[in-house]
Amino acid sequence: MSESSGSVGLLSYETLVHAVAGAMGSVTAMTVFFPLDTARIRLQVDESRKSQSTPVILAEIAKEEGISSLYRGWFPVISSLCCSNFVYFYTFNTLKRVMVSDRSKPGKDLLMGFISGAVNVLLTTPMWVVNTRLKLQGAKFRNEDLHQTHYKGIFDAFSQIISSEGVGTLWNGTLPSLVLVFNPAVQFMFYEAMKRRAGRGGRRISSFEIFFIGAIAKAVATSATYPLQTVQAILRFGQFKSDGKGGLVGSLKNVLSLLMDRIKRHGLLGLYKGLEAKLLQTVLTAALMFVVYEKITAATFKLMGLQKKVKL
Repeated sequence: MSESSGSVGLLSYETLVHAVAGAMGSVTAMTVFFPLDTARIRLQVDESRKSQSTPVILAEIAKEEGISSLYRGWFPVISSLCCSNFVYFYTFNTLKRVMVSDRSKPGKDLLMGFISGAVNVLLTTPMWVVNTRLKLQGAKFRNEDLHQTHYKGIFDAFSQIISSEGVGTLWNGTLPSLVLVFNPAVQFMFYEAMKRRAGRGGRRISSFEIFFIGAIAKAVATSATYPLQTVQAILRFGQFKSDGKGGLVGSLKNVLSLLMDRIKRHGLLGLYKGLEAKLLQTVLTAALMFVVYEKITAATFKLMGLQKKVKL
């Protein structure tokens, strides 16, 4: 591949459009369904909270802490999500331009998804650690072992975590996060494959079909990786008492310890506590995100006079 073609793959208007559209789609969708994410993270982190239907959990939180608490931590979450999806979509579409010359295949989609996810995790995990803590600040926990944090905002949270717990704490949960790149990788593999099938022969895909395809892709990926998402949330919250070992071995032990402890206390189903809320939130969010993403890219390419090149 020539130097010029490589630079076009890395720095192009088309790739930038995909990245901005992906970021805007995720921000729009997450804002609409944010209360469902609030219910999900409470069930994951607070073991003493009974697992009930999502509407009941939301009603409890609103009654005890006020309706505004359902959107607590919205800004840091949206900021992290915007950056995260910009990085993911930019990396994925850059790889697509560089690696796919003729027909894209599920194997290549999966590989590109893994690489994009790994890059995203390493760059944005500190933001997710901070927003997890801000989202849970002021929450009324059922578990007495969990204590309140007192951060004045994003920058203060970064400052306090670094000064009291060390810089490495900002990458808490990186190991399960890296394993969890399987989630968006599988999601994008299914999404791209189903979209190719639906668009055969140049057929135009409707918004409803995009919504449906995005929902199925995310449901499959989320169900397969949910136990690790629970571990990820607990580690990011920072109140798990580990044995003090650092490095890869220590991280692996923490993950296994949390998984086994959850099974011991609540059985295998305990690993899926909050799955209903997560599926509702993540499936609806992903589906709406893909609709907004496709609409923005199509409108932008049309406005710029560019033909969207879809490699089927």
